[in-house]
Amino acid sequence: MAAIQEYAKIVGTNGDSAHKNKPSKDAGNPTKVFGSNVFNDRTMKERLPKDTYRALRETIESGKPLTLEVANVVANAMKDWAIEKGATHYTHWFQPLTGRTAEKHDSFISPTSDGGVVMEFSGKQLIQGEPDASSFPSGGLRATFEARGYTAWDCTSPAFLKEDGQGNVTLCIPTAFCSYTGEALDKKTPLLRSMEAVSRQAVRVLRALGNTTARRVTATVGPEQEYFLIDKKYYDQRLDLITSGRTLFGAPAPKGQELEDQYFGAIKDRIAAFMRDLDFELWKMGVSAKTKHNEVAPAQFELAPIFSTTNIAADHNQLVMETMQKVALRHDLVCLLYEKPFAGVNGSGKHNNWSLATDDGQNLLEPGKTPHDNEQFLVFLSALIIAVDRHAGKLRAGAANPGNDLRLGANEAPPAIISIFMGEELTDILETLAKGKKASGKGQHYLHIGVDSLPALPKDNTDRNRTSPFAFTGNKFEFRMVPSSASISGANTILNTIVAESLDEIATRLEKAKDVNKEAAAIVREAVNKHGRIIFNGNNYSDEWVKEAKKRGIPNIRSTVDALAEMASHEAVKLFEKYKVLSEKELHSRYDIYLEQYAKHINIEAQAAIQMVKTQYLPSVIRYTGDLAGAIANLKSVSAPVSVQKELLTQISVLLDSAKNKLGDLEEALRKAQAVSDVRAKAVAYRDKVFTAQAALRADIDQLETIVPGSYWPVPTYAEMLFKL
Repeated sequence: MAAIQEYAKIVGTNGDSAHKNKPSKDAGNPTKVFGSNVFNDRTMKERLPKDTYRALRETIESGKPLTLEVANVVANAMKDWAIEKGATHYTHWFQPLTGRTAEKHDSFISPTSDGGVVMEFSGKQLIQGEPDASSFPSGGLRATFEARGYTAWDCTSPAFLKEDGQGNVTLCIPTAFCSYTGEALDKKTPLLRSMEAVSRQAVRVLRALGNTTARRVTATVGPEQEYFLIDKKYYDQRLDLITSGRTLFGAPAPKGQELEDQYFGAIKDRIAAFMRDLDFELWKMGVSAKTKHNEVAPAQFELAPIFSTTNIAADHNQLVMETMQKVALRHDLVCLLYEKPFAGVNGSGKHNNWSLATDDGQNLLEPGKTPHDNEQFLVFLSALIIAVDRHAGKLRAGAANPGNDLRLGANEAPPAIISIFMGEELTDILETLAKGKKASGKGQHYLHIGVDSLPALPKDNTDRNRTSPFAFTGNKFEFRMVPSSASISGANTILNTIVAESLDEIATRLEKAKDVNKEAAAIVREAVNKHGRIIFNGNNYSDEWVKEAKKRGIPNIRSTVDALAEMASHEAVKLFEKYKVLSEKELHSRYDIYLEQYAKHINIEAQAAIQMVKTQYLPSVIRYTGDLAGAIANLKSVSAPVSVQKELLTQISVLLDSAKNKLGDLEEALRKAQAVSDVRAKAVAYRDKVFTAQAALRADIDQLETIVPGSYWPVPTYAEMLFKL
């Protein structure tokens, strides 16, 4: 464990190809292309009979069962629309527990008796599919020989068309994926269940507070996506990037991010061309890509969408990641989504902006101009405080993967400790209410810049704390810990469920209260007094906070292996079963799957490291030492001084010998880890033995890189990959 933390510190923040793609004539006009490849509400209104449209809307909005008769009409209209746009195939598009998406393509053709074909698509084909379930991770829910699985149409997320670089068009139907016996085999099913749970409990709270207009509450998300771009010619020469997504070796470039000149800097033409095409492709699929900019590290960038309901946001984020990688290749670039692809510079994450919205247009986390008097806001804020304090470990599990182990706590946002940032004004209000006193707001403040020609700017009631993992940012919470390569479904399933629990308890208290206002005040007061330890507005990077968090009893879970255990506990089973989000079998299956994936990932890294050292680094360094030894012999023959050359040869030879020994250590650690059968013990072996042995080997190879001439070095350097775009 100590070794992984030390390695996290090591990798912490301490020529151009021609663009071959011409933009579409509509690329500069989002109003013409946005949603053009989506079977959205506008398209449904145009193409469906009024009765069918009304019935489908009732299913989408209230969960009313969809009849086969309605499904047949919808399917036929969807098929005609897709064919008009060039589609020949359809697929049930789902999100298995690999973290990626999956699709099996079927054509619309159906043979006729005269030897021809017609294009058909039935309601049954729309509603249900049957992909092979045996080859997807199931964590023991399905035996290998038990192949049957089902995909079920998620009509709350619109169908869309995907176009590939060869001009093929496919109708994609967002679906859930479950086993023959009904267990969820995907990330979407639990997410949809958690959305139902939080909606149900939030409506109860609203009713108790006197709000009679809202019928449904939707968890909404706007996931910002960070990523790196490098030239494809460099990527193709790096086995580590190809197989594991990150550089397993690499000395720091002379320049990193220390000048702070990359963040929000002018976007280079080549990158701007990529971003333009990316926007265009996403807009066609209805993804509201809004913001794009340079991020902190060199060659790092960010895309942010507009908020949408959580299941649609999850679908869209999967499309964002997939489309980034496809479009990058068209520009002779490679998009890296791994959390920490380069040591020494900031890694990538997803900022998961989460809130609750009613179907009558209210944001339940909107404080308004007088948050101290906004009872509804304070009650829902209290629910978040209770939930995050009780279940910090589970939230941490929702952000656990091997890449995040290198990123979290490595002197960059956020640390591995979950805390909530509230800001000065809200914290003052909550602390005053906790004492049973009447709070008062500070009113609207304006920022006066001191230049007459510049306007006075209205100030938000909180500043931004970019070091906080869970920050209140005006009218939402920003969960900044989600891994950049991961689906957002897992983190939001957990967030929705833990908030549903605290809202359930609050609703029960309010429903029983004789004086609702007095009970609401008591709920806020108790939330702050019992759970206020989770609020921290200071510098989350500091060593002092680590000590303070320990004193407060807030968990500091540094590794994926330990974090995943939080979701396999008896407490977790009780919580997720109570709200019918995940059963005990489903929870434990995910625990086994994610531990196994962790071990497999480190195994791939170790094997790639071994191969690179054996076939690239050692031969290249040996070749140089041979040439250097020859040069020394030649110089000696003419009595020239050779002290510098001999010293360099000795230094390199010592490192070479050390690297060879550490290579043997890594191979032995890998052999032993591969022989372990218990899934948790195997993951621990990979974390504590294999990972640390690879890190030790890296130290020697990286030092060799700094003294071996570049003409001998077998792979592109950090300077080339990060700065030659």
